[in-house]
Amino acid sequence: MANLDNLLWLLALIAEAVAVGILFYRRAWQTFPLFCAYCTWDLVSSGAMVFVLKYLPHSYPTLYLIQTVISSALEFCVLVELTWAVLRPMRNQLSRATPFVLALVILLVGAAIWPFDALQLFSAQAPAIRGIMHVQQTTSILRVLIFLLLASTSQFLSIGWRDRELQVATGLGFYSLVSLGISMLQAHQSSYEQYTRLNRIFIASYIASCLYWAFSFAQKEAERRAFTPQMQSLLLAVAGAARSNREALGDRSITDTRPRRDRYDR
Repeated sequence: MANLDNLLWLLALIAEAVAVGILFYRRAWQTFPLFCAYCTWDLVSSGAMVFVLKYLPHSYPTLYLIQTVISSALEFCVLVELTWAVLRPMRNQLSRATPFVLALVILLVGAAIWPFDALQLFSAQAPAIRGIMHVQQTTSILRVLIFLLLASTSQFLSIGWRDRELQVATGLGFYSLVSLGISMLQAHQSSYEQYTRLNRIFIASYIASCLYWAFSFAQKEAERRAFTPQMQSLLLAVAGAARSNREALGDRSITDTRPRRDRYDR
């Protein structure tokens, strides 16, 4: 079985390398720089963790936790980049603060998920393993939510399976769904063999996502369609309301900072 695990690790590295190579060949960094950075980091760090597991096994849990935190931070940035890329047809009409607003919304959703992601299932695990599983679950749920949001609103957003935004989200959503299911099953396994057997399924799902990205980005990018009139009206209304609120807050702060005169000061 060790040979099977080694083969899966090797296939995962090859699939990642192929996906990264095609991303750079297609100059995907011009549209999705953070996604390219995430894929590159995952390729390099995965190769490094294979070395650590072989030569520094006692340091593996701690270093894997650090890798997971960095990967999760990059994945968060990818989710912000993805939602901002969806709004590409109307970027000129939106505020420059929109990406920061999107980041804040996703961060708040992640903070809401954090206490309720079934961490009690892993209470018997070591602290480092518990931390890894907690971070992985939270980011997996975020990825799935973004995928479901984009897939369910694709008609209004005028995106399809040939658009890069949905292709990236589909790959993230697929292996994230598998990751969530595997995490739940692993929490109830009593032996290391059962744990690793389930982990092989997750690695296989990630290989499938990498190959899907490689195949998708190897194709010519579809021309992005304009939003539907309903979606344009909705986005402009939201942007206008947000701009009005900022202006109102700005005027109020200016008024509050003006020197006040006592009524007896004449």
